[in-house]
Amino acid sequence: MKENYDLVQRINEAQGSMSKGHKRIAQFILTNYDKAAFMTALQLGDMVGVSESTVVRFAMNLGYEGYPELQRALQDKVRNKLTTLQRMEMTSDMSCAGVLKTVLKADTNNLRYTMDEVDAQLFEQVVQKLCAAEKIYILGRRSSAPLAQFLGYYLSYMMDNIVVVTSGINDILEQLVHIRPNDALIGISFPRYSKRTMEGMRFAHDRGASIVAITDSKSSPLGLYADYLLPARSNIATFVDSPVAAFSLANALIVAISQCKRDVVSNNFSQLEGIWEEYDVYLEKSRQELLG
Repeated sequence: MKENYDLVQRINEAQGSMSKGHKRIAQFILTNYDKAAFMTALQLGDMVGVSESTVVRFAMNLGYEGYPELQRALQDKVRNKLTTLQRMEMTSDMSCAGVLKTVLKADTNNLRYTMDEVDAQLFEQVVQKLCAAEKIYILGRRSSAPLAQFLGYYLSYMMDNIVVVTSGINDILEQLVHIRPNDALIGISFPRYSKRTMEGMRFAHDRGASIVAITDSKSSPLGLYADYLLPARSNIATFVDSPVAAFSLANALIVAISQCKRDVVSNNFSQLEGIWEEYDVYLEKSRQELLG
């Protein structure tokens, strides 16, 4: 199905043959799509005075497999335009138990969609490109900074050519000033996309470096400067961006790169284990032993 093909266009083309109930749903979506995007089928039906099953049939009549697919199209349409306050309003009437279930379900779905959307061959190409790079820059701002630091933390165990860039606009360009065509940059950003990350990616792209984007979808603006785009779904159930699929994708990159550089990584960890033991870095005692 064409990305968002186009949901509004689907509705407009089908309105002439819609039942009264379906027309009420269509009108509500067209005028309140920012609210409808995060309603369940039951909530949407209650809002316009139709049954939950009517809402499901409405989605299927538009060519979607069911209501969840229509909802994803709605969310893709609005997710980069919502303010943090609007996102908070999505869960304002949920109980704690309702929040728990909603968030866990959304994260589970994000993982499933990411598995379906990431091309295995492209993933392998990214791994080979990163393994061959003279230096790897990892750029992530704001809520994407922890993911950049996570990648950098583990990749630094394997290689001595990792630079993590998470600071402000001037510092970003200063830290990227030495980037070269034989280097690679991993740019990470999710809605609402960081302009500073985009500027850093453009800077690196103009200097001939290989650019890898980790972002929410293939239609992300990060794709403008990316040679390789790895999509990690982050459909939001709250005002907090969902990082679960992105962290899982980063974890897969770390493991794949470790296999690519197995001998070097094995030697590095052998040395590190000795250092950790000598300097007593990790807790070795069990809970029972600590309790005496």
